[in-house]
Amino acid sequence: MPRQVTSFSNETVKRIRALRDKKARREQGLFLAEGLRIIAEARDSRRLPETIVFASGGLHPLAAEIIAATEAAGGDAIETTPDILSKMSGKDNPQMLLGAYRQPATDLARIDRTSSPLWMVLQSLRDPGNIGTILRTGDAVGAGGLILLDDSADPYSVEAVRASMGAIFTQAVAAARWDEFLLWLRSGPGQLVGTSLKTDTDYLSARYEQPCFLLIGNEQAGLPSAYEAECDLLVKIPMAGRADSLNAAIAAAVMAFQVRASWRG
Repeated sequence: MPRQVTSFSNETVKRIRALRDKKARREQGLFLAEGLRIIAEARDSRRLPETIVFASGGLHPLAAEIIAATEAAGGDAIETTPDILSKMSGKDNPQMLLGAYRQPATDLARIDRTSSPLWMVLQSLRDPGNIGTILRTGDAVGAGGLILLDDSADPYSVEAVRASMGAIFTQAVAAARWDEFLLWLRSGPGQLVGTSLKTDTDYLSARYEQPCFLLIGNEQAGLPSAYEAECDLLVKIPMAGRADSLNAAIAAAVMAFQVRASWRG
């Protein structure tokens, strides 16, 4: 039976509210997901929250089903007021459902490169919205997951999870330093493909191998020269206008769909 929480000073309210900060997420090993759509995606991926919070009042039948499943699995269900839910989520008009989920391990050892022909690799991306969008793209193209290199934004931040539209639950996520990733990559099959302005190879005419590791660089700086030198293939997306490059998430989507399309023939 869900327990009632009606006080802003309740410890559970404080603990869940703190998950908006990276330090608290690291300490608790949890992250937040908001809204019925994303939480339903998680359930469909066989992931249930450790704590689920919902506002008093009318409840969608699917939400009630997920709440019951969470309790049956030993999770905590909390019914509260819209004001307290707003405090937890940090939004003035929060979704009426909020879940706190256990973060999976992010070491490279959990990545099975044979499980998918395509993987997304991001180097020092700083915008969590871009990371969430690329997770969503990865899900759309059937990628195996996302490998974050160096000092990238947190894929489990509220912004990234929201932008992923549930793909945070369908895509494997790993994080590593460049040297660690390169050692792991070269220990098995895999073509490392980077996007660069320093090549004449058109992305439409390139030959992509499986598994393909698609490397996207930092939003402002792009890929460091030393990283480009380690790529098996560098390709360029030609620009017809005055812009010399695309947003990182858009470039990742253009490349991912082209890699997939090139394998159809």
